[in-house]
Amino acid sequence: MRPLDRMVGDARVVGLGEATHGSHDFFALKDRVFRRLVEEKGFRTFVLEAPWSTGLRLDAYVVHGEGDPRRIMREEFQRDYRWWNTTDHLRLIEWMRAYNVRHPDDPVRFVGDDTAWTGPELYDRVTAHVAEHHPGLSARFAELYRGLRPDVATGEYIERYLDEPYAERREKADRTGEALRSLRARGPGEDREAHAWAVQHARAIDRTARQYAFDFASPEQVAEAMRHRDEAMAATVVWWQRHTGTKAVVSAHNDHLGYVSADPVHYPKVQGAYLRDRLGPGYVSVGLSFGRGSFNATGPDGAVRRWTLGPAGPGSNEHLLDRVRHRAYAVDLRTVGAPADAWLGRARPTRRIGTDYPDGPYEVALARGHDVLIHLHEVRAARMLDR
Repeated sequence: MRPLDRMVGDARVVGLGEATHGSHDFFALKDRVFRRLVEEKGFRTFVLEAPWSTGLRLDAYVVHGEGDPRRIMREEFQRDYRWWNTTDHLRLIEWMRAYNVRHPDDPVRFVGDDTAWTGPELYDRVTAHVAEHHPGLSARFAELYRGLRPDVATGEYIERYLDEPYAERREKADRTGEALRSLRARGPGEDREAHAWAVQHARAIDRTARQYAFDFASPEQVAEAMRHRDEAMAATVVWWQRHTGTKAVVSAHNDHLGYVSADPVHYPKVQGAYLRDRLGPGYVSVGLSFGRGSFNATGPDGAVRRWTLGPAGPGSNEHLLDRVRHRAYAVDLRTVGAPADAWLGRARPTRRIGTDYPDGPYEVALARGHDVLIHLHEVRAARMLDR
């Protein structure tokens, strides 16, 4: 881990990617890296590719011991987020809670930065703030948030939202946008902190509504929805880092946290590129790759299953990376000399597996996508809870 300390340097935000969404060894490595950065380099926040409201529930547990993490994960990690309902993430969350019991005055925090879901507690927090500080707006906010506060489970809510007519989804985003603008316009008043948090919660609500306010029948609109998502995730990370002053590890897929999209037609600009725009060298992107192994993903029939892949084929990035004899190793792609730098700068077939499989391979130039690469020769599928 010491070489990785040097590679991270003075970064305020470190993106830790993954080449699949369902491999234990990627999750376990992130757990080790986060603990190391907490203990050796003063990092205090773990950001997951999960909704803002989900992060608030898990943060309440790791900081204050509120709730049951298994229940929170079961309720929050559904549909798009089912991949996080694993023993690995539970182990990380429980370690964070234990750390905070030992260090109550310097806690580690849990944050979600994604946009597909906003839980009911967020609506309650915003409307409670309005009732206390701007009571004249309460009736209007009740109207603006009409039909938006979830009253069903996470997965069902997402499915229902996707099935609504485009015009209805657009109209909802118009209302959440008005609520956000109205709250911002009132100014912070005497309690600047309460106002800042209320605006951030209203912003998260609006980002979710806007995530669905695209015409999903149009490929161009789908691409813009993905651009909105990655920009919103980056903005949430930057807001948190600047508001709290804590250094953060961000956990997501390589295709979010890198600098160059592996699929620019569908993902025009990714979270890592936005983070670099906002933070410059204060952001370091770490990509993860693997030679062979297993992972969880949804098949063509819609069923979640374990998939197993053999060694990557000749001509791929992984084929050469796997020839290095170290069991696992990290490479600082910024400092590699000739002739390896030319090899790393050329696009080759690369495994980038998301929630569905078959998927890829994609043409990826490793040195253009990340600052650091960690290669694992073999990975195993994560153990999912409640299955």
